[in-house]
Amino acid sequence: MAVRTQQAKKKTKKEFIPNIVVFACNWCSYAGADNAGTNRMQHSPHFRVIRTMCSGRVTPGFVLKAFKLGADGVLVSGCHFGDCHYIFGNYKAVEQFEKTKGLVKTLGLDLKRVRLEWVSAAEGVRWANLIDEFVGQIAELGPSPLNHKPKYG
Repeated sequence: MAVRTQQAKKKTKKEFIPNIVVFACNWCSYAGADNAGTNRMQHSPHFRVIRTMCSGRVTPGFVLKAFKLGADGVLVSGCHFGDCHYIFGNYKAVEQFEKTKGLVKTLGLDLKRVRLEWVSAAEGVRWANLIDEFVGQIAELGPSPLNHKPKYG
């Protein structure tokens, strides 16, 4: 019995927990995350949200800095087309994201480490499912090759 407990502890220590950064627009996606929280929807806790006024404001520099600071994956989330508080912000987000993908590819990172999604304020269930799916995808990929933290223990 003691051997199994030790093996379980070793597996737990070695289990990779990804660092996910989510850039969420204030008007829809952040409200969708809030909807998920207030309705107590179960989802992975392994992400950090950075609220932006608009997904179109998320430049490639923001995403690259997140990777530089230790992120294993970055999700950009905004309003659905036609629902943007700033009218064309989500179209700008698509332009910015295409540039971001080019830079991520140039750095040699898997493009699965970055993602652009649309979530409305009423889509708490979609938010929870999206977070679970993305965290699982990044956990499967493992740590970012840009993440050079020393491993102790």
